[in-house]
Amino acid sequence: MLNRYPLWKYLLIVCIVALGVVYALPNLYPDDPAIQISGTGSAYQADDRVQGKSLKALTEAGIAVKADELGKGSILFRLQQADQQQLAKSVIKDALGDNYIVALNLAPTTPDWLTSLGAYPMKLGLDLSGGVHFLLEVDTARAVKTRLDISNTEIRTLLRKERLRYRTMPERADGARQLAFNDAETRDKAEKRIKKDFPDLQVQTEDLDSRYVVSFKFSEQYIRTLEDYAVKQNLTTIRNRVNELGVSEPLVQRQGRNNIVVELPGVQDTAEAKRILGKAANLEFRLEAQQNASRSTTESFEFRDARRPAVNLERDIIITGEQVSSAQSNFDTESGQPQVNISLDSRGGQQMNRQTRNNIGRSMAVIFIEQKPVTRTEIRDVDGKKEKVKVQGFREERKIISLATIQSALGNQFRITGLDSSGEASELALLLRAGSLAAPMYFVEERTVGPSLGAENIMKGVDSTLLGMGLVIAFMLIVYRMFGLMANIALAINLMLLTAAMSIFGATLTMPGIAGIVLTLGMAVDANVLVFSRIREEIKLGRSVQRAIHEGYDRAFVSIFDGNITTLLVGIILFAVGTGPIKGFAVTLSIGIITSMFSAIMVTRALVNLWYGGRNDIKKLSI
Repeated sequence: MLNRYPLWKYLLIVCIVALGVVYALPNLYPDDPAIQISGTGSAYQADDRVQGKSLKALTEAGIAVKADELGKGSILFRLQQADQQQLAKSVIKDALGDNYIVALNLAPTTPDWLTSLGAYPMKLGLDLSGGVHFLLEVDTARAVKTRLDISNTEIRTLLRKERLRYRTMPERADGARQLAFNDAETRDKAEKRIKKDFPDLQVQTEDLDSRYVVSFKFSEQYIRTLEDYAVKQNLTTIRNRVNELGVSEPLVQRQGRNNIVVELPGVQDTAEAKRILGKAANLEFRLEAQQNASRSTTESFEFRDARRPAVNLERDIIITGEQVSSAQSNFDTESGQPQVNISLDSRGGQQMNRQTRNNIGRSMAVIFIEQKPVTRTEIRDVDGKKEKVKVQGFREERKIISLATIQSALGNQFRITGLDSSGEASELALLLRAGSLAAPMYFVEERTVGPSLGAENIMKGVDSTLLGMGLVIAFMLIVYRMFGLMANIALAINLMLLTAAMSIFGATLTMPGIAGIVLTLGMAVDANVLVFSRIREEIKLGRSVQRAIHEGYDRAFVSIFDGNITTLLVGIILFAVGTGPIKGFAVTLSIGIITSMFSAIMVTRALVNLWYGGRNDIKKLSI
């Protein structure tokens, strides 16, 4: 029989629409503006004491708190008004000081029964929900210096192996390292060997007050290579760290020669992200200096445990965290203390083995490098007036976490002990596993896109969507009457399915994405227009009502399919080669094409079949 669907097709459509309703529902529950607090490290935990102190500060400042939640390692305050977020952040920051990170956040309000089904709202882009924009500067000069320090160590080890006696001299103003020899013949031998084994170094010789000196530094071309590598390595590391934190759809990209831009749409757990991103989280392995070592070759370091006295270490670096290939935290089976098991790459393993093999009985220190947030006050011009402005910055801290005697030669695998807690061991392992920073980074700029601006953009997007949908609905009703009503029902289902699909896939909605939705709504009725026009033509050719409907859908299908497939291919190409706004547009366009194919062909056909199918008494169609 013409124009009748089997029962399973109706059930399939009902199930898909029902699932769409469930997964689109979370988008009706807006997030609460919130403040999130977390410690800068494992030594500063966000506990009930911090919670009480923060709540008291907010109450005294007259800021209404909707709810407060104490989670694992963080505190969340839900606020009544979004425009009080910045003030609440400032109040809590003043009350807690620099040992805690206070960040803006958006707390979900989706009911538990929906989240238990895996239904979550769409993630909104920075232009809709607000968010945090970081501009980080990579200290490429430090990366070059560290690499030159390592080369210096390797050269001195090589010269000792070749029995070429030398004396260490202070480095030059341009950063070049210098070694002095007793005679010109020894110096020339050293020069040839350095040039042979280290082709990236510029080596020079000169005579200074009866001393025969060899100086070396990297060539400008190689410095450029190192700087480029440092930025690319840090870029990869940041992406890995953001992925480890579970932040979805971030923007992490290079800007200029040594800057990196990080954008976290929706302010998703930015307190944790800022704490992780802000740390260099690097390691340095150095030997403890011998008693008769000159001051120019040693450097004093303090322990993280302030009860232990500072010790002198050699300036030469054995390896850094850059050579770490993997890291896992666990507990020492004998002492029960937290530790991190580390594996080195082949080069790092060779360097560690060579240094420890030749220094059995000496002590080796593990230096943990991190950046801690500090707030300083600066005098700046604000509207022509001098005002005190609080500026968030970071200071680098280098302290010893472990000093142990080398019992035997180490290789690619060993362990680090001396950590304060299991949380610190897990954090160190996470940072090293995500990738070591090739150079320290500093927060040059932190900009927050306020939720009020995002709300304004959302209203504009909603208005444009409703206006576009309203015009389409009016057109379809006027031109196609009853069939137009069915097409409008399918159009509403299409919008609901598009929203549900984006929520399921975790896609981020941006203003260009809203433009894609508006375009999709306009294109969604194209298929119905083709079908309805074909039905009209079949009726004019004298076909019966049932035959005209059947032929209209069957003969228009190929044209509809071809047109949508070509547009889908364009959307996929835009997503593959585009960035930022273009990707947002491509995502909604591509998903919208798929949902519109379903709604325009299957849903409208099902409605038409239910209303007209099997009815032989119909002599005229409302189309």
